[in-house]
Formats: sequence, C-alpha cells, structure tokens
Amino acid sequence: MKILDTVALLRNLPEHKLLSGSVGVIVEEWQPGIFEVEFSDLEGRAYALAAIKAGDLLPLHHSLVEAA
Repeated sequence: MKILDTVALLRNLPEHKLLSGSVGVIVEEWQPGIFEVEFSDLEGRAYALAAIKAGDLLPLHHSLVEAA
C-alpha cells in the first residue's frame, strides 16, 4: 500500500468512531506498515483521521488488477 491508495477498514476503531468497512485514503506512511488514513463523506468532508496498521486495511481497486 502507498500514499493515495483507497482502503477499507477491516475492524471497528471505536476510539475514532469508525466501523469495519469504512473507506478512506492513505495520506501518509508514519513508519513501515503504519499508515495515516483520512476518512471522508461523499461530499469530500473529512470526518476522521487515524494511524492504522496495514493488517487492518484492505486495498480497494477501481480498475482491473492482475492477480500476483
């Protein structure tokens, strides 16, 4: 995963009021495997920003991606 990738949250983060399945964008990599993710509504208004481990994120793809 890298900056500007779209991701989905794989578990609830109640401390950030985020539910599993919430969709966000990676905006920073704090250290290997720890990403700052911004969550926004459909109008583009950010409602949460959280540092999240890579294992708690699912990369989303908006076009065809070949399986490795």
